[in-house]
Amino acid sequence: MELIERHEQIAVLEDLAEQCITGQGQVALLCGAPATGRTALLQSFARSQLERGALVLSASCAPAEEGLFLGVVSQLLYATPLPDPHGTEIGRLLEGAAAQGGTADADRQRLYHALCLRLRAVAADRPLLITVDDIGHADPASLDFLQQLVRRSSADRIMVTVTDNGERPDVTAPLLAELQRQQHMRHIQVAPLSRRGAYELVARRFGPESAEPLAAELHAASGGNPLLLSALIDDRAAQTQDNSRYELAVLGLLQDRDPVVLEVARGIAVLDDEETGLDTARLLDLNPQAVDCALRKLTSAGLLLNRRFRQESARAAVLERIPEKVRATLHRRAAELLIESGSAPTAVAFHLLSAGTAPPVWGMPCLLEAAEQELYSLRLVRGAQYLELALAGPTEPGAAASIRARLTHTEWMINPVSAGRHLPALTNALRAGHLSLREGLNLIRHLLWHGRTQEAGRLLSLVRDGAANSPAVADELRDLEGWLAFTHPPLARRGYLPPVRPDDGRTVTPLADPWLQAAAVMAGQLSRGQTEEAVVRAKETLRDLHLGRHTCWVDEAALLAFRTLLVADRTHTAQEWCERLLDREAGGRTLPWRALMLFVRAEVAMARGDLAGAARHAEESLTELNVRAWGVAAGLPLGTLILANARLGRFEEAGALLAHQVPDTMFQTSHGVHYLYARGQLHLATRHYHAALADFLSCGDLVRGWGLDPAGLVQWRTGAAEAWLGLGNTEQMRQQVGNQLTWQGSGSARGRALALRLTASAGPVGRRPQLLLESLELLEKCGDRFEQARTLAKLSSAYHLLDENRRARMVFRRSMHLAQSCNAESLTRELLSVSSELGEAPAASGDAEKLAVLTGSERRVAALAAMGYTNREIATKLYITASTVEQHLTRVYRKLEITHRKELPSDLNWLRDKTG
Repeated sequence: MELIERHEQIAVLEDLAEQCITGQGQVALLCGAPATGRTALLQSFARSQLERGALVLSASCAPAEEGLFLGVVSQLLYATPLPDPHGTEIGRLLEGAAAQGGTADADRQRLYHALCLRLRAVAADRPLLITVDDIGHADPASLDFLQQLVRRSSADRIMVTVTDNGERPDVTAPLLAELQRQQHMRHIQVAPLSRRGAYELVARRFGPESAEPLAAELHAASGGNPLLLSALIDDRAAQTQDNSRYELAVLGLLQDRDPVVLEVARGIAVLDDEETGLDTARLLDLNPQAVDCALRKLTSAGLLLNRRFRQESARAAVLERIPEKVRATLHRRAAELLIESGSAPTAVAFHLLSAGTAPPVWGMPCLLEAAEQELYSLRLVRGAQYLELALAGPTEPGAAASIRARLTHTEWMINPVSAGRHLPALTNALRAGHLSLREGLNLIRHLLWHGRTQEAGRLLSLVRDGAANSPAVADELRDLEGWLAFTHPPLARRGYLPPVRPDDGRTVTPLADPWLQAAAVMAGQLSRGQTEEAVVRAKETLRDLHLGRHTCWVDEAALLAFRTLLVADRTHTAQEWCERLLDREAGGRTLPWRALMLFVRAEVAMARGDLAGAARHAEESLTELNVRAWGVAAGLPLGTLILANARLGRFEEAGALLAHQVPDTMFQTSHGVHYLYARGQLHLATRHYHAALADFLSCGDLVRGWGLDPAGLVQWRTGAAEAWLGLGNTEQMRQQVGNQLTWQGSGSARGRALALRLTASAGPVGRRPQLLLESLELLEKCGDRFEQARTLAKLSSAYHLLDENRRARMVFRRSMHLAQSCNAESLTRELLSVSSELGEAPAASGDAEKLAVLTGSERRVAALAAMGYTNREIATKLYITASTVEQHLTRVYRKLEITHRKELPSDLNWLRDKTG
């Protein structure tokens, strides 16, 4: 195969060979870094001279044969048959020397003299080329012989060509000095391949089209070393994820090298991407000059660049093959030197972790500080590794318990399931007095997340008793009680309500958790039905989430803030904050955090009637964090997904979700109420009215028993009323609807709208349009398209019963459009089943671009006209004159290119979105 970028060197060698034929002895020294192609060049030249009639004697040196007397000479003279009588005589001489096992100096000189004479005689008949590869590993006797041969053959047709990588100058110095004195000696440098040479090599394998960018990449990775470059090309051609051939090439380069070079390579691998200026010589306890020399050799070989491995896989390969004890010692030594030099704790901790042994006492402070820095930057896995290592170090029981508590929360942020393994040890530590009461509050939260309510209750009693002697803990305990009263009410003190304001006279301590306090305040406001105040605090909480460190209460505060906005029908605000936080924290927040945000997305979509979006986001939330990892909070995403599937008409999928194993203790939380309500809606959609009624009444019993009815977590009254209606018990239905209409709680706008629709369903036909229109206005303010579609369907039926069929048909069109836009299959099928009664198939929706040209007032007038209102009724509703209505409609017809009301598109809202 043709060599790349070696034409100049080959030309020099061939010129020397031509001169040799004329009787001028020649000497060539091929120098270059390891694996730069010296051997390939030497072999190629030898083959070409053999083809031209020269006699070629070749030897290749190896470290294992350095002590073999005349090992290289034996290779030269035995590998190729020599013409007699010279060959026979040379064999006799070598056999005699071997039999003596080494001879006295005078005898050796006579042997060398005799061998030289025989070789010069051979060269008289035929040009002789002698090649020796890696001369630095030749045995001393062979080196002596080559010196004499070179000195005596300057007028013979003998050419001696050797290669040397310059790594053993102490061995090769006498021979190289002799070579330099020869008149016809040529020094030929074999350099790494240039980028152009790399391109040629890559193009041979992959073709010229794709070679340019790949050649630049592989040249940078190999430093132009042909061996490394070829290995990288092989790996790329194999299309595997690893660099196995490259790694083998790296190890081959280091194998049997100067021990100092190998040791320095190991040291560089241990230091990794170290920017502390740590002295490699100090780490290895070697002479600085020797280390610098080794670094130059490794760099020239294409392994290093700026004292770092060019490829991470090369570093990993070298590191992996360092004996375990040696590697641990080097890492421990590096950590010690870094502490002495005042380096960053993360640099020290990295080496303590890499050592793989229990940390020493002097390393504990750095480990803990490094863990906090990693956690602050949300590099959670590395932070957990540092804490786990610190836990194995020499610590007092109290310090160990504190480290374990921090590790528990860190692992919870990575995967809540894995954090459960620490809870028994922490529980014992709290009981033994080794864990602080403040950390005990966090432990209670983790126990509750995993559904271990009884254990949490026992520890809560312990903390309550201990808080009497600690005002700071007592303040945080009050916040915990407030959060418990809303989220885990059975554990809260009987009759306890959280404080209304955060500034209730308590002393703020530096260690107080602001997120626990925020959660307690919002919980208290919602529990009292103070929705607007809770909304204000929720916005403040979400705005400040990026401040401070990530404690175990930040997710609870965020969840409560979003639930507050959703209960208050602030879906637009909830969506804005959800997207803003997801964008701001992309890739940085924890697994539970992302799952939480996806749940909020699902709830926002559900509140707006985007059923497909709600199902998709809820599924994504459960993919990020499975049901087991969600713990007792699994009722939130599960409930949303069940409800979305029920309204989408996917009853089998919704039913299958009920088979998920959820903790029994979930039903002792407000999360369980969310799940129960969704299950009731599924039963309602599938006309299992008794089961639906049981779920809705259970929701009511729970929230009223807990004192959370004013919070309006779910619309259980209207759900129960609809179930009663399905069972034909209108008296009970009216009672529940009446309770809903007179109930003053959070989220009453949506609840009132649903109650008005139910009232209309069981009331006189003549009153139905008025009740349903009021319901529709409330639902349009909430932005709930699904419930709007249901109300419009009832309104269409009411108009039909009143023989106002034109108006009924127009309202029906809008109902059908909204149902289809929500992908509400069951509702759509129900509407299609009654469409024949109205004598008109549903019309297609309007064109969005055409609707965009309407002004706000034109849109409102057109929407009411599409619903069947007369001009006078529209005028009364919008507080304008009938003439103004007529003018608006004229412009609307012209802009939409229609001529009649029935052609008005159905996708029009007469109210602006007020959901923020």
